[in-house]
Amino acid sequence: WLCTQGYVASAVCAPSRAGLISGRQPVRVGFESNLAGRGDNPHTMDEYLGLAPTERTLADHLKHNGYRTGAVGKWHLGYAEEHYPTNRGFDDFVGMRSGHHDYFPENVRHTIERNGERVESFSSPYITDYFTDEAIRYLGNGDSEQPWFMYLAYNAPHTPMQATEEDLAHYVHIGNQKRRTYCAMMHALDRGVGRVVEHLKATGQYDNTLIVFFSDNGGARNTNASWNGPLSGSKGNLREGGVRVPMIITWPGRIPAGEGTYDGVVSALDLLPTMLASCGGEVLPLTDGSGRNEGPRVYDGIDVLPYLVSGEPTPDRTMFWRLQGQTSVLVNGDDKLIRLAHRPAQLFHLATDVGEQTDPAGNHNDRVLELYTLINDWERSVPA
Repeated sequence: WLCTQGYVASAVCAPSRAGLISGRQPVRVGFESNLAGRGDNPHTMDEYLGLAPTERTLADHLKHNGYRTGAVGKWHLGYAEEHYPTNRGFDDFVGMRSGHHDYFPENVRHTIERNGERVESFSSPYITDYFTDEAIRYLGNGDSEQPWFMYLAYNAPHTPMQATEEDLAHYVHIGNQKRRTYCAMMHALDRGVGRVVEHLKATGQYDNTLIVFFSDNGGARNTNASWNGPLSGSKGNLREGGVRVPMIITWPGRIPAGEGTYDGVVSALDLLPTMLASCGGEVLPLTDGSGRNEGPRVYDGIDVLPYLVSGEPTPDRTMFWRLQGQTSVLVNGDDKLIRLAHRPAQLFHLATDVGEQTDPAGNHNDRVLELYTLINDWERSVPA
């Protein structure tokens, strides 16, 4: 399915990844904004820059249920030893811990590593192709009976804007140099995903593999010349262009064959419950708080597989985002309120105005108050 109303947990990359890997809203896990630069403040402590060790990742849960787990590519969930992927449920990791990296690592002082050791040679000189090589290496030949989970996190098309001459040659007709480079970078990413899928087919693993493909946030139009179609906004804000992304979910052996679109509301936060339900696994028994404040750990997604199999819409759901002075609530994929710092709130009806061009807030005070109340009640339920 192409999920036409697929959302991520945040409009910037690090908290978005924290949400998808933990299954919990980033604000709930104390991860509201991107990681601060390590060199920006002499008092910065690495142990506080990342996903808290008390949180359990999707890899933790799947490993607990017998899966082999691997991560390839961008991590961006912490720099301290306790944040390292192999200490967060992954058996293997190759990639970089930072949020971005040069695409030709052999030409720079790169930070690509494998399980804590610096990589000394590359199977492909372009990092997107190298990550594809590593993903295929991890997948193997399908001769193991142990199930696996792979978190393949390409950094493309994040800055710096760099592409191979071969890929750029496909887009010489595009006059804008930045846009041409962006398209060439996406060409390499598409090629990589295609190679992974073809490998799964060639090794007999494709039919029994659940694949979810999406971005960590909307396009950063001003920095990488991306395009968000009819959606307003971009990476870094809570308009649809910041949190609504192309999302493809496929499982040939389980989800009915055929190309189509699915219009129900789907979130990156749904990955954890969906994958655990799909494999018949269980969530690690953990709680939040201690003593009289102790309570069951809250996960914010739902198992969407039954709806994808049947084609029925997902149930009514209310979703929240909070990022750097902005807070937003979306009810049933339609009514959306964005609360802004020092400015009036904005109300949009996405069913008739997906581009968020008309703000009828002044004419719907009762609805605005109702959605404001939802935001206030939600904020009381999560950490300050």
